[in-house]
Amino acid sequence: MLSSSVKAFPKFFNTSFRFHSPLRPWFVRTKRRAAMAGMIVIYKQPADAQAFDTHYFETHISLARKIPGLRKYEVSRGPITVLAGPSDVYLIGTLHFDDLDAMNKGFASPEGKAAGADRRLYAPDESGVQIFIFDSMEI
Repeated sequence: MLSSSVKAFPKFFNTSFRFHSPLRPWFVRTKRRAAMAGMIVIYKQPADAQAFDTHYFETHISLARKIPGLRKYEVSRGPITVLAGPSDVYLIGTLHFDDLDAMNKGFASPEGKAAGADRRLYAPDESGVQIFIFDSMEI
């Protein structure tokens, strides 16, 4: 009788879920591997915001989305604030890859090189942009 009632559940309920034991201390590390690698690109306030937006959203994003191995591309929306006071940050772009090796291969490709060269057109020197590359892990 039990097996027939279990079969009546939709397929969604047959998937496996992982529940953490409430008895396991929070400080016990798991053996999970890095979930993804990321690149955060922080752009400071440009001299001509309209020209920056036009180039970034019409040209750069379409080039960057062609980078092999890119899993997700996110862009900030609206004003960026910091707790310490006023911010000179205009836009934040976040790119996600499976791992750092996939990111390196993606940026070594012709599409990755084209996106890198394009970034230098609207943010020519390093004073207007900060780039952070990192491996992340699920905790």
